[in-house]
Amino acid sequence: MQDITLTLSRSTTTTVQPEAGQRPSFPPDDTVPPLPEKKPNVDPFLVLFHENDPENPKACLTLPSSTLPYPRSVELVVSSTMVPHNGFGLACPQCVSIFHHNPCHPADLGPLDSTFASSAPSAMVPALMEQFHFSQEVGTLVISLFLTGYCIGPLVWGPLSEQYGRRPLFIVTFFIYTCFQVGCALAPNTASLLVFRFLGGTFAACPLTNSGALIGDIWDARRIGVASAIFAVAPFAGPGVGPLVAGYLVQSDVSWRWLFWILAIFAGVCCAVIVFTIPETYQPVILVKKAQRLRKQTGDERYYAAMEIRKLGFAQRLEQILARPFKVLFYEPMLIAVTVYMSFVYGCIYLLFEAYPIVFTEGHQMGPGPTGLALLPLPIGGALSVLLYIAVFNPRYERKIKEFAPNPVPPEYRLEVSMYAGPIFAIGFFWFGWTAYPSVSIWAPLSAGLLLGWGVCWIFIALLNYIIDAYLVVSASALAANTVVRSLVGAGFPLFANQMYDRLGPQWASSLLGFVALAMTPIPFVLFKYGPTLRIKSKYAPSHPPAKTSLV
Repeated sequence: MQDITLTLSRSTTTTVQPEAGQRPSFPPDDTVPPLPEKKPNVDPFLVLFHENDPENPKACLTLPSSTLPYPRSVELVVSSTMVPHNGFGLACPQCVSIFHHNPCHPADLGPLDSTFASSAPSAMVPALMEQFHFSQEVGTLVISLFLTGYCIGPLVWGPLSEQYGRRPLFIVTFFIYTCFQVGCALAPNTASLLVFRFLGGTFAACPLTNSGALIGDIWDARRIGVASAIFAVAPFAGPGVGPLVAGYLVQSDVSWRWLFWILAIFAGVCCAVIVFTIPETYQPVILVKKAQRLRKQTGDERYYAAMEIRKLGFAQRLEQILARPFKVLFYEPMLIAVTVYMSFVYGCIYLLFEAYPIVFTEGHQMGPGPTGLALLPLPIGGALSVLLYIAVFNPRYERKIKEFAPNPVPPEYRLEVSMYAGPIFAIGFFWFGWTAYPSVSIWAPLSAGLLLGWGVCWIFIALLNYIIDAYLVVSASALAANTVVRSLVGAGFPLFANQMYDRLGPQWASSLLGFVALAMTPIPFVLFKYGPTLRIKSKYAPSHPPAKTSLV
């Protein structure tokens, strides 16, 4: 994601030449007005970030120590606790410094905790069936309803974050999500457990939706690759670790309620980390706070931010919040293609939680704990892929930044690793399926998990970065639409996984998934070739003239 100066496609460009002291008006449509540079012909009362402005999240990354009136340890923030009017919020300055400097930042904890909670109860389903006397299908709903909550939450959390900022949404939603985890631990019957799981998933969807947009708020094009690579591990590292923890709790004859108490404690710790370390990062909201502060300090009501000139009624605001993700999705063939691919991959992750017990528990006679251990190659493969991405592919992208300067690198260059990941992901399923015989060494299907995790991570790295770079200031809405659809698929795949593997057998069931994965492999190649042309025609994707795209 580039700096705040954007060049919009011709379908959204609005030329505004405000007179000094007047607030220009934008049409109340569903596009976000760009943040202009400070230029001599711009209204002097329009509040913008100045050069090396400590309130600009991106500028803080390179702010020299000589320009700051405080120690290097807090160089990234004008002490948001010591200077209450700072746009970042109330985060601890030392913590915010760590937040900005470290690509493995606290924003990654939210998706990790959320996805960990989504899959952890899978190993506890037999204990829940014994406690509440329900069927296997209802037990699957304990997982699926949590993922269904992922479909509802992003419709609200993504657009709301573009209205009120990232930080308030993170804090409020994660606190409520923590409360629902406590509710699950105390659930007296099936209905209350399922309702709390659904509501918990709804509020847990906020970090999945907004963390990617937050990364785009902070990191520039050179750094965002590493940050997104680490972030991309969370959506399946959590699901991979969850059944492991639950499996050993089952093996130790611990009450199923303790699993939800562990989830509640983990969520509470993450909530505290969010409160003290995650500042406000959405630039339009920071500029609004800066304008409000200037009006208060100077008594001059002519100071304003670009976001303030868009006055929307309640109905318009409601329509914008609920409808924008779907508008962005349905008007954007690029986003549709990316969402279809990511949804299938995401659904396969949760399908494996049903397939692995069939292969390892039934086929290889492993207990719940060791079966959970069998899932570890998924996050291990993802971690290895991230290391290779950081060592090889991200430096290549940095060279492209210099090559295209001063223009941004076209988003299509983010797709490179997904071109390799598609075949790797498909091969992983064929490998897993045809080594799933009990007579074959257990290490063979376990090794397939490395390829699956590797492929998933690279696909997510490439496509998440592509969405962020292509859609910029509406990236939260684009990610929200993407999260809704892939969560629906993730909720649906476990519902037919057992039947599919029982009817077709592990070999052909896995092969079917491999063939579908193979059919989707060309998507990044098509986007790489035709993406620049599609962005020129796009309503939401800021675009420069098409550049000659070559990976060499």
